[in-house]
Amino acid sequence: MIKGAMTNVQGVAIVVLFMIGSAVVLSPGGAAKQDVWITILLSMLMAVPFVFIYARILQLFPEKDLFEILRELYGNIISKIIALLFIWYAFHLGALVLRNFSEFITTVSLPETPQPVIIVSIGIICIWLVKCGKEIMGQWTGMLFPLLLVAIITQVVLSMTQADFDNLKPVMYNGIQPLIGSAFAAFSFLFAETVILTMIFSWIKNRFNTYKVYYLGLFVGGIILLLAAVRNILVLGAEDASLEYFPSYEAVSVVNIANFFQRIEVIVTIIFMLTGIVKISACLFAASKGLAFVLNFKNYKAIVVPVGLLMMNLACIVYKNTMEMFEWALNIYMYYAIPFQIILPLLIWIFAEIKSRGAKKKEISTI
Repeated sequence: MIKGAMTNVQGVAIVVLFMIGSAVVLSPGGAAKQDVWITILLSMLMAVPFVFIYARILQLFPEKDLFEILRELYGNIISKIIALLFIWYAFHLGALVLRNFSEFITTVSLPETPQPVIIVSIGIICIWLVKCGKEIMGQWTGMLFPLLLVAIITQVVLSMTQADFDNLKPVMYNGIQPLIGSAFAAFSFLFAETVILTMIFSWIKNRFNTYKVYYLGLFVGGIILLLAAVRNILVLGAEDASLEYFPSYEAVSVVNIANFFQRIEVIVTIIFMLTGIVKISACLFAASKGLAFVLNFKNYKAIVVPVGLLMMNLACIVYKNTMEMFEWALNIYMYYAIPFQIILPLLIWIFAEIKSRGAKKKEISTI
């Protein structure tokens, strides 16, 4: 294997864990209540064409990440201007996810612990992981993936002992219209954020497997999120699940098998933390790599620490409280993310297709 390359399995693992990330904490799509499963399926369908665009951009320029592709397409100056937009998105998203997890920990486990302590603790781990390099990050994620998959399936199965399938009724009571808005929010929050991975996926072992990595990741991650969302409704009921800040945690906390097997929410907390570290690390990786591109640094590792420290600072001040965090995440973020997830990738893809076809015609004419 080429040094620094990522295998297909490691690529899929990063896509899945990145998608799960803070989604299992904030549980978008909850506004659809008992129809949340329809919302998740609709959001997966919405994601299919955009995942194709993300994978296609990478496939057109083998062994290049998004920043290198921008330079190939737009030249040195314009590429750096566009790169700054993506750098901000990766940096901001990393800070948002970091704050999501610090809020989760202080709410359910350590209410007396100051937010900055938790943010710095998680941030240091992410800085260390990114500093270790892409190969180590891929290997660590690939090793972590099957363990987390087993843990997730186990806690979902155990939660079913408390399930009430009547909680899924009535289906589509309010019609299709409310589901569209919830599906778009879920699409933006769950699947379209994988545009960040185009900034770091220059090292998949076989670039023709980029589609496979993205689509398999979309399918596996989508199924996991679908199971978690349905489990929350079955166990808590539609109303209670929509009112809880962290429904996945609450759904697991009620499990009690023969007064012996209980308190399995510890498993959920561990899953949340490990997936969160993967997502924050990917965002930090993308932001550091992009900034190194703009500043003409040969090695992004030189700026990982300062970028990580700035990300921690932003995470400390980005929200005033938990309610503001949920208001932003569930009602505002989907509109804020449109330029980064939809408009810019669409424009880049169209321009890349035009340039690629022009290059092929020129090559044929010279033969």
